[in-house]
Amino acid sequence: MHELIRDITLCILFAWGLGLLAHFTRQPLILAYLIAGFVIGPFGMGWVKSQDSINVISELGLIFMLFMIGLEIDLKKIVRAGKVILFAAGGQLIGGVLLGILFFVGIGLSMGNGHFDALYLCIACALSSTVIIVKVLYEKRELDTLPGRITLGVLVLQDIFAILFLAVQPSLDNLQISVILISIGRVGVLVATALVLSRYVLPWLFHHIARRPELVLLGALAWCFLIGEIAEQLHLSREMGSLVAGVSLSTFPYALDVTAKVTTLRDFFITLFFVSLGMTIPIPGTSVIGLALMIAGFTVVSRMVTTFVPLYLMKQGLRASLLPAINLAQISEFSLVVIQTGITAHHISTETSSAASFAFVVLAVVSTFIMARSDQVTRALIGPLKRIGLRDLDHKHDADSEHGGGHGEARRIVILGFFRAASALLSEIERRSPAVLEQITVIDFNPLVFRTLTDRGMHVVYGDISSVDTLVHAGVGKAELIILSIPDSLLKGADNEKLVRHVRSLNPTAKIVATAEILANVNDLYEAGADYVTVTRLSDAHELYKVIEAAQAGLLEDKRTETDTLLSERREVLP
Repeated sequence: MHELIRDITLCILFAWGLGLLAHFTRQPLILAYLIAGFVIGPFGMGWVKSQDSINVISELGLIFMLFMIGLEIDLKKIVRAGKVILFAAGGQLIGGVLLGILFFVGIGLSMGNGHFDALYLCIACALSSTVIIVKVLYEKRELDTLPGRITLGVLVLQDIFAILFLAVQPSLDNLQISVILISIGRVGVLVATALVLSRYVLPWLFHHIARRPELVLLGALAWCFLIGEIAEQLHLSREMGSLVAGVSLSTFPYALDVTAKVTTLRDFFITLFFVSLGMTIPIPGTSVIGLALMIAGFTVVSRMVTTFVPLYLMKQGLRASLLPAINLAQISEFSLVVIQTGITAHHISTETSSAASFAFVVLAVVSTFIMARSDQVTRALIGPLKRIGLRDLDHKHDADSEHGGGHGEARRIVILGFFRAASALLSEIERRSPAVLEQITVIDFNPLVFRTLTDRGMHVVYGDISSVDTLVHAGVGKAELIILSIPDSLLKGADNEKLVRHVRSLNPTAKIVATAEILANVNDLYEAGADYVTVTRLSDAHELYKVIEAAQAGLLEDKRTETDTLLSERREVLP
């Protein structure tokens, strides 16, 4: 017992020390935890040698990690997922698994007789890292863009796929139809039990302890371990039970509160899990490094094929098809969970497990770097893809331009970039002066915007507003009024000041309206050539002040009714 406490102490100390180093060098924390485990483990300095300690630390961390993954799976979002996300996820998962089996069996890995190295690797390579993707997209403010929403939707469905694999994983040695059906039946019993209890028992209990944070935390942990133990009795696994426990709470009225209470404890045990995983990584030989590089290379190539192709065939355009493929091109921390269950069940070799861990590390570093520069990468790829014959959504516009029709379509008003402010503007024009819509050209590279506005009969140019060629072909030089409605934080490859300078050089006489988020940028935009600068915080403040006045006068319900009426009359492109 004292040895376990000492081992946990070493895990935490080294995880914290290397975590600080990773933070200052802007590297993934998971990478630091894996290295910490390797350093103190039996293949490093040998300070933690007890296999029992490693197993206990690993299982506890795994249970908490899967519980939290389950809590973060939003079943409502899956139900509401559009066909684009469903087809993209289906193509990526099915295509990734099929290609994985062909590739890994082709390079000589086992696939039967109790050894399933190829199967586990193809499952692991089909999953992408939620931790890395969400962190990078959040920092880039791309979670709410179309490629961001597609990426997150695919991640959610990947988690569901992993759950299904974990359901049949214990029966891989005797994988018959009857065995699969029995496994699925056991999962059905487990899920039904968890859902019934979480719907009819837990709400009453949590309602009465909501003001006692320690009881909320203890209740969440008790629920996690209870469902885990039920899963164990059903010959599944505690890990599978903890995942179902989290999913059953994901739509629970107190899910947010539970998540907040458990987060700190989760981080502690997830850290222990990755440290313990690092302890199992031996010093790599040439064969392990070679296999790791093949796994990493296959993951990137297969992700480009299985994600880009379905999105492109659904006419999402080159950019919106490339970005999710780039975002998803790494191995998931969930993949390490899958691999670890394979080791526990003696389904795969330690060499395969080590290679998968090294591939995870390599892709975690490379993917973070590439995702941070995904906009530049897509711009570099779109040209060559067009040259080999792939058509983008602007191919009709390009054809018109080649025959001299590109400039004849110029309108008096040009809107550069289309997001929520532009969506609201068009709705307002449609409500007040519909005839003005015939004078407007919109330039944007969102395929949803392109299709919706085209279907409404508006003139839309599919293209990148930071490209001078796009602006020239769109007829910006002939416009009388040019509106830049997207703030700098959402622009890719440019900012409002640069765009104003580009536009002013193309059209010296047009009236240019730009947008500023920061007050200090207002004068810079005027100096760059803008005629008027909108500051959205001022209009927001004006509206909020009117709400305060209404509340003080006891007229808040009237104000809400007025707003609801306005909203009901709007037909916006972007919600």
